[in-house]
Amino acid sequence: MKLYGALLSPFVRKAAVVLAEKGLEYTAARGGPGSTDPEFLAVSPFAKIPVLDDDGFILPDSTAIVVYLDAQYPDPSLIPADPKARGQAMWFDEFGDTIFAVSGLKILFNRLVGPKLLGKPGDEALALEGEAELPRIFEYIESVAPEAGWLVGNAFSIADITVASMLCTLAYVGYGPNAAAYPKTAAWHARVTARSSWNAVAGREAALMRRILPDHAAG
Repeated sequence: MKLYGALLSPFVRKAAVVLAEKGLEYTAARGGPGSTDPEFLAVSPFAKIPVLDDDGFILPDSTAIVVYLDAQYPDPSLIPADPKARGQAMWFDEFGDTIFAVSGLKILFNRLVGPKLLGKPGDEALALEGEAELPRIFEYIESVAPEAGWLVGNAFSIADITVASMLCTLAYVGYGPNAAAYPKTAAWHARVTARSSWNAVAGREAALMRRILPDHAAG
């Protein structure tokens, strides 16, 4: 099994955590925006990440990958079976991948990825736009973060993975969990990132970041 894309991406990290939760080993492969690598472009013609290669079955998009993995390798299940819980979980996945990511990645790409990884100047106006959009998003997460347990019902799910992954990515640009302003969010996020699956992925991510940005750490 092979997973294309850097773990700095919340979408790649999401897929990697799901693989870790299910005890599935994978080989990390390079790829991402601006890549000209023929192997990557053969599996991702639009240069989107992540892409999963499961013994020749090629699938892009983090949500599609999670849906596939949960059906193909169902233990443990990360998408609830109950219709209402499933709907809620997929809402949080959509929220994390679109609303949250659209705002947060304006900051990440224009202050970190573009100038420090791709050698392209960032658009500070876009970064500031993203900053202005975050408080409403953080307030929403605080309003739904549970006092104990997980975002949907009693089970850890894709909902927790997706939203927590975006928070981890934002930590690289100074917008990670803020316990003073959003205590329920910070406590929930700490429970998510304490899981052994998350720690396994975090170790791989730290090693990657030491190679590509030795003077830059999340926090």
